[in-house]
Amino acid sequence: MTAVLDEAHARFIAERAVSSALSSCDAGRRPSLAKAAAVRVSADRLRVTMLVDQQLAADVVRDLRAGQPVAAVFSEPATHRTLQVKARCAEVSAVTPADREFARQHLEATVAHVVPLGYEEAGIRCYFAHQPEQLVAVSFTPIAAFEQTPGPGAGRPLAAATRDGR
Repeated sequence: MTAVLDEAHARFIAERAVSSALSSCDAGRRPSLAKAAAVRVSADRLRVTMLVDQQLAADVVRDLRAGQPVAAVFSEPATHRTLQVKARCAEVSAVTPADREFARQHLEATVAHVVPLGYEEAGIRCYFAHQPEQLVAVSFTPIAAFEQTPGPGAGRPLAAATRDGR
């Protein structure tokens, strides 16, 4: 199995200050969307795991548990560099205490990254807030990845590849 993400893209997605969101849709194609608290990419780059607050992300979690497809975006606030990945489906599972600590560290890194851009710390903390006891892990295998940084290259597949002819 070939990874869709190369090492540089995987590193970017998992960076502490990257803002990420997870989306899906229901059977009627009505979209669902939620912010992620933190992201991990497996060492072999075949799996992406996003930690989400299952209460705030109730619609997305419901849609993913029903087997709907996944789209996720990862954006660095200071540069607007953005990547998107897609997957056919995802698994939702419990998190560990280490995951909760990882999400806390990600929030602190994001606040440290965004506040110097001129935003109020309280507003940033509110925007990225989550309840640690409500976190679940959403894991999926990307089948396609795209450059989504605003500009002429937006929408272009990443150089690593897409899988299964998509």
